[in-house]
Amino acid sequence: MMTANETAAVLIEALPYIQRFAGSTVVVKYGGNALSGTTHTDPLKVFAEDMVFLASVGIRPIVVHGGGPQINAELERQGIESKFVDGRRVTDAPTMKVVEEVLANQVNPSIVDAIASCGGKARGMSGAKDGLISVVQRNVELGFVGDVVGIGSQVLGAVLSAGEIPVIATVGVDTSGQTFNINADSVAAFVAGEMKAEKLLYLTDIEGLRRDVARADSLISSLTDTELKDLLNDGTIAGGMIPKAESCMEAVGLGVPAVHILDGRIAHVSIIELFTDAGIGTMVTKSDSTKVAKS
Repeated sequence: MMTANETAAVLIEALPYIQRFAGSTVVVKYGGNALSGTTHTDPLKVFAEDMVFLASVGIRPIVVHGGGPQINAELERQGIESKFVDGRRVTDAPTMKVVEEVLANQVNPSIVDAIASCGGKARGMSGAKDGLISVVQRNVELGFVGDVVGIGSQVLGAVLSAGEIPVIATVGVDTSGQTFNINADSVAAFVAGEMKAEKLLYLTDIEGLRRDVARADSLISSLTDTELKDLLNDGTIAGGMIPKAESCMEAVGLGVPAVHILDGRIAHVSIIELFTDAGIGTMVTKSDSTKVAKS
């Protein structure tokens, strides 16, 4: 247990970061995979505590969530095969129905309720039902998979102004009213860009990007979007990490100063990244930007 002096030292360490980020917007993409292999007993509660902490010190958090593991489990229960192409789920009509059900009626309410149980105020939002995420179909091969073409910034701004934390389920809609499955990493990037976020945090089940996936000591602490593109082109980044890497580049291209890939299995990883001197995970910045201090 920490002494009173040690506790005071931690709070003082956080002070300049609290001052720096007060009033700013931070987008946090909370992936279902972030729950995998956690050592703490209630990872959703820990995540909710972090979001309430951010709001309590004057930061405006926006939560964008996926639900891959939960969707996979429900598809398996219904006997529907899961297929992926370059990390994106092939989505036919039955799969789309499951995606909507799981994201909007299971994952989203669980996050909203967890934030409320920690004393925060959150509003569950569907990208489709709230007219929040406009999309076009990505390609015929993937089926009902969309690419983001618009974000309802005024809707989000109103929720933030009301003192609530938006919690966004990543289902989008096209001009005909058809709903589409969207990669949550990409949604987070577009939301961060549209809302002029100071930071975008991706919480996942890896400690960050590696130059060699088999070597833990090859973790990349920081790199530019140009360097990240090179890692994509040479095959260093593959599979399910492709959409995440592409989304990092999208976000900095849209003006987000810093994007972080963090190990969501670590308790209070968002707080560690934002409010301590210990940088963690991988930070991506624009190649021609002024160097970002720590995080």
